[in-house]
Amino acid sequence: MVDDVSQGALTEAVYYILLSMLEPIHGYAVMQNVEKLTGGRVSLGAGTLYGAINTLLEKRWICAVTGDRDSRKKEYVITDLGRKILQRELVRIEELLTNGKNKLERTE
Repeated sequence: MVDDVSQGALTEAVYYILLSMLEPIHGYAVMQNVEKLTGGRVSLGAGTLYGAINTLLEKRWICAVTGDRDSRKKEYVITDLGRKILQRELVRIEELLTNGKNKLERTE
């Protein structure tokens, strides 16, 4: 499995999709969860979501859940690599936040 260390910042949609997939979840529930997490600020369309899911599957950041599930609702979950990418993104976001706060405080 390739660990894409050169990967840049995640889009907001991909960030929230990965965050939603920390537990097994189907596509429509991801869309609902993202809206809930963002207070309605981010609303994923089906095309955006399923395009992102296909890309995330190709990158092996998520995988389809196998098992005794309702076959009409395919569920996905984050992989170890996806979790690593998500953790890296959180570190990047924390750096942005810290630097922004520090700079603003020094210029007030």
